[in-house]
Amino acid sequence: MKQTAPGVLAPPSGRAPATDPPPILLDPVLADPGAASLIEPAIASPVDPATASFRALARQVRAIGLLDRRPGYYRVKITLTLVAFFASWALLVLVGNSWTALAVAPLIGMLFTQLGFIGHDAGHNQVFCSRRRNRVLGLIVGNALIGLSFGWWVPKHNAHHAHPNEVGRDPDIGEGIAWAATDRAATDQTGTTDQTGTTDQTGTTDQTGTTAGPVALWLTRWQAPLFFPLMLLRSGGMHVLGIQRLAQRRDHASAVEAALIIAHAALYLSAVFWVLSPVKALAFIAIQQAVFSVYLGISFAPNHKGMPIIESGSSAGFARRQVITARNIRGGPFTTFMLGGLNRQIEHHLFPSMPRPNLRRVQALVRDFCVATDLGYCEESFAGSFRLIVDGLSDAAAAAAHQRAG
Repeated sequence: MKQTAPGVLAPPSGRAPATDPPPILLDPVLADPGAASLIEPAIASPVDPATASFRALARQVRAIGLLDRRPGYYRVKITLTLVAFFASWALLVLVGNSWTALAVAPLIGMLFTQLGFIGHDAGHNQVFCSRRRNRVLGLIVGNALIGLSFGWWVPKHNAHHAHPNEVGRDPDIGEGIAWAATDRAATDQTGTTDQTGTTDQTGTTDQTGTTAGPVALWLTRWQAPLFFPLMLLRSGGMHVLGIQRLAQRRDHASAVEAALIIAHAALYLSAVFWVLSPVKALAFIAIQQAVFSVYLGISFAPNHKGMPIIESGSSAGFARRQVITARNIRGGPFTTFMLGGLNRQIEHHLFPSMPRPNLRRVQALVRDFCVATDLGYCEESFAGSFRLIVDGLSDAAAAAAHQRAG
């Protein structure tokens, strides 16, 4: 049964310090309950009543071993995923220069996303105890196998975890596709791509008062019908943004990442154009990347879109901001497999370094905690989550149009 959080906006007084997230987001409250100030502002008043309860929950979770690594699970998971990945490329070679080869493209696109889920777990230090080994794994599956910059994505994603749905601090709010980057200042508060359903993201000006440009206005107006079509551009935008970040950083780590991405591009294009004629190869690439984009989009989209927005500078505690901005997706093992464990988003946000298979085991404890602290526990079906997202986008577009007219 779906429960929504009452009192979704955090207490208005107090302001969180502008502290950048660490390179790899750990669980400061879990590592040391007294270290909660790394994420939560150390203020005397108001005190979030959920904070003490979450510290007790964190100690309980650590005591029963749910934060311990699961090397056996990840050995099997990574091995099977890699075997399937390389087998799919072998299948392409076996099919040869035929239009039938286009049927292999969706399979490779889906395996790109499954590798992305492993990279996500590595980025949260879920796989190994060593940060270095997690980084190496992330570079292999991210840069080398799917061509996305792991070094760009990790700090961006950690900033999202530290300040989910917080205006001005969550990089996932208002982050547009690459070709709209010149209109970025205007899209930061439009909610055209990443967040929906609140007036905080439907205005036509950014935080500095800049008037929205024509691209932002058009996207805002048509954001509901464009939601699914724009998913086709997701992987392309991530490729471009990652490469732009690497071009701005001229250090050894960036050089290594760039070399791996270049190697990926060379091997990927060589394999496709070696097996297929140019026309078939271009069609194969388009289908494969489209499936990768859409699968990635529909896996991450239900997590936070259409959920409450945290006001900039809010004094909300760590647990409160993680719970009220996240949505779980109901389902069994198949749902967990297809969504890479992201269907238990509330548990993941409360314990980001918890290995994926342990999220199911902690779910009952987290649900009880959320109900006891009156935070609510939002859980929807997969289809229902997208109905809420599209409805929220439609409402956001209507609110923006009304604001402009006013």
